[in-house]
Amino acid sequence: MSVIRRPFKYRNDGVVYWLIGINVLIFASMMLLGGDFRHFLTVRMSMIPAAVTHGWVWTFVTYMFMHGGFSHILFNMFGLFIFGTNVERQMGSREFLLYYILTGTIAGIFSFVVYYYTGNYMVALMGASGALFAVELAYAVFFPDAIIYIWGILPLRAPVMVLGFTGLELILSLTARNSNVAHLTHLAGFGAGWLYFLIRFGINPWRRLTGR
Repeated sequence: MSVIRRPFKYRNDGVVYWLIGINVLIFASMMLLGGDFRHFLTVRMSMIPAAVTHGWVWTFVTYMFMHGGFSHILFNMFGLFIFGTNVERQMGSREFLLYYILTGTIAGIFSFVVYYYTGNYMVALMGASGALFAVELAYAVFFPDAIIYIWGILPLRAPVMVLGFTGLELILSLTARNSNVAHLTHLAGFGAGWLYFLIRFGINPWRRLTGR
């Protein structure tokens, strides 16, 4: 068995709860201390292309733990809890943590390339949404028959939800150019998750999502 596909020993240590806790702790610290401290963390942890060109490569990871407002962190952490706990249970904690960090990092790198070559050097990318899109993809791949209630009322099968949201993100990335939402980062997270399944697990997500 190749190193790339060698599985980790299965453990379920509740990594999702640790990730949520870290995100909430950072956000709460920013809100409570505010002022200079909030500015310090925003500059040091958000992915800012101009800063990356000066060596701040750690922000490819740390941007995932930054959020710009209460609704931003609420929806991301709620999604991570709903989908992430099930995916972690299926993957195991070590695999899940690798999947989460790697897909989020790739999404950050992709975003840097796009921002840099489109002249958006000072944009501050933050949020777990790139990694979360990868987690939602994993959920749909592992549980293709699961039903998700959008806004608590609209029932959709998990693959329909994921492919629908991804299609919407693609449309918005082409039309909502002045939006503060990083649609391309979401798509990059989805793409990174797709490649992870192909390379790491030898699973074609399309076949799982479509039942073919």
